[in-house]
Amino acid sequence: MIPVVVLIGLLGIVIALFGSDALNGGSQIALLLGLAVCVMISMTVYHVPWKTFEQQMCKTIGDVSVTLLILLTVGMLSGSWMISGVVPTLIYYGIQVLSPQFFLVSACFICALVSLLSGSSWTTIATIGVALLGIGNALGVSEAWTAGAIISGAYFGDKMSPLSDTTILASSSVRVDIFAHIRYMMFTTMPSIIISLIIFLIAGFGNGSEGAMQVEQYTQGLNSTFNISAWTLLVPVITGVLIAKKVPSLIVLFASSILAGITALILQPHILTQIAGDASLTTAAALAKGLAITFSGATAIETGFESLNDLVSTGGMAGMLNTIWLILCAMCFGAAMVASRMIESITSVIIRFVRTRTTLVSSTVGTGIFLNLTTGDQFISIVLTADMFREVFDKEGYEARLLSRTTEDAATVTSVLIPWNTCGMTQATVLGVPTLTYLPYCFFNIISPLMSIAVAATGWKIVRRVRSEE
Repeated sequence: MIPVVVLIGLLGIVIALFGSDALNGGSQIALLLGLAVCVMISMTVYHVPWKTFEQQMCKTIGDVSVTLLILLTVGMLSGSWMISGVVPTLIYYGIQVLSPQFFLVSACFICALVSLLSGSSWTTIATIGVALLGIGNALGVSEAWTAGAIISGAYFGDKMSPLSDTTILASSSVRVDIFAHIRYMMFTTMPSIIISLIIFLIAGFGNGSEGAMQVEQYTQGLNSTFNISAWTLLVPVITGVLIAKKVPSLIVLFASSILAGITALILQPHILTQIAGDASLTTAAALAKGLAITFSGATAIETGFESLNDLVSTGGMAGMLNTIWLILCAMCFGAAMVASRMIESITSVIIRFVRTRTTLVSSTVGTGIFLNLTTGDQFISIVLTADMFREVFDKEGYEARLLSRTTEDAATVTSVLIPWNTCGMTQATVLGVPTLTYLPYCFFNIISPLMSIAVAATGWKIVRRVRSEE
């Protein structure tokens, strides 16, 4: 437990010192120091050779290499969707249709539907989620509440979609048919999302109409700055078609970015010229430079309203580099904990306390959350949790689908609540809302593991076979 205690202590100090800037370097140093402690203890006390750590780090980083590419592409997409006018158009029409009172429940429901159809919480949040955050700002709704509603809906859809990589991974890790896995998850997941929607509905009644003036400013600023056109909506429509055809996420995000870039050249050339910022360039050169900056770097557009300026500014691929840096450090720490078998040692202690159905499920939930904290990645957490408890569930006579459901209830949905986890880092970067700020409002993600334990306590739809040795 020493490396874990050291890491948690260092991260606490970093957050206290740097606040929302903790992900810009401080957290990375904390993870590397935790890694150093783990390696030092393992090599000096348990004589684990350095080559073991090196091989595990290479494997772990290799496993998330596509994730890193997706992150860069998400940065590219967020910049191009903003500058092309896709997000401004969605915001422009959205703030005139959605009311402040029903905005939160609508945002949660919309993200749940999009994520269910796409199978990706990351894609949902990076596209429609960003637009909804802008609409919420215009309506005067708290960013923390809006981010919580977006994330709650997106992770519900991600969890319940047969297209989701986490859903496929959780079911395949314990050899359960994916549709049997999804049907069984409904007993914990549906109550969790219903409770969340009710909370967002009630909370929305507290949103007054004081955002009316801001709505007028937003519509005026967007209309005067961007070429607001329904043609821009072809980009999300085509993106939806690609998703429906089950095109890989990386290809979808890249193709959507390129399509948005073409849209920017056609509909927003004045903005690209402004981004280029060089009057000596020819028109074609200025457009090319502006588009390259949109894809790769930070952009700032003057709309006449300071709050709107912040909304339409983007970071491009460069805006994702701090997140990628943090992910690499987190992966190395997790790899060291796995290579040294410290993770296995800690969980073996937990398993010893399993006495009843409730403690078994509670231990699985606790392990999934613990692995999210220590390994920094939900995929590693899902696989390790399934591996560690597969024999225990079988020995105790419980169905494999109970393990697959519990693993998703814990590992999948709580990953986004941890600042140094790949999910927490990514969504905080994409939405521009710190993880610890939106955490209290991600009701679905908080309720899901608790619901898993509550259902286990009641025994609802849980079957235990009679073992022959009994």
